[in-house]
Amino acid sequence: MKIAYLIATYLVASIPFGYIIGKLFGKDVTREGSGNIGATNVARTIGKKAGIAVLILDMLKGFIPVYYAKELFWDYKFVALVAITAVIGHCFSIFMKFRGGKGVATGIGVLLALSPQTAGIIILLWIGIFLTSGYVSLASIISASLSWVIMLYIDGNFYYTSAALIASIIIVMKHSSNIERLIKGTENRFIYK
Repeated sequence: MKIAYLIATYLVASIPFGYIIGKLFGKDVTREGSGNIGATNVARTIGKKAGIAVLILDMLKGFIPVYYAKELFWDYKFVALVAITAVIGHCFSIFMKFRGGKGVATGIGVLLALSPQTAGIIILLWIGIFLTSGYVSLASIISASLSWVIMLYIDGNFYYTSAALIASIIIVMKHSSNIERLIKGTENRFIYK
C-alpha cells in the first residue's frame, strides 16, 4: 500500500502543468523564456493568469499527496518520504525525460500540508524578498534554504524537518544557474509579459 502510494505521488507530481498549459496556448515553454516549466516562466511567456494557474496546480501536487498521507497513515517517516517524493516528481518528471520545474511551488504545497505555520512564514519571507529585490530566484533560494530551520523551530518534528532539508537542497541545486547569474549580476528581474 505504501509503495503504491509513493509511486502514485511521484506520477502525480510529475504532471508538467506548466508545459501542458503552455501547449493549450500554443507555446512550448521549454523553448521560451528561461525554458523552465514553472509558474514564473509561464507568467513571463504567456501571462499572469496562466502563471497563477500553474502555481496553484503545482502547489496542489505537493499538498494533496502529503495531506492525505498524514490522514491515512499516521506515520511521520512515511509522510516525510511522500513529501520528498512529491518534490522529486516535480523536479525530475518522468513525463519530461526526468527534467522538470525547480520545485518551489510544489515545495510550498508540501510545507502547507506538513506545517501550515512554517509555510505561512516561508510565504511571507518569499514575498518580502521578492518585493524588495525583484528576483524570483533569490526569494526562492533564500526561502528554501531557511525552510527546514523554520520547520525545526516551529514544528520540531525530526522527519518533517529532514524532509524540508532534503527538499531545500534539491530546490537550491535546481537553481544553480540562477545562482551563477545572481553572482555575475546578469539575473533578470521578474517582469510580466
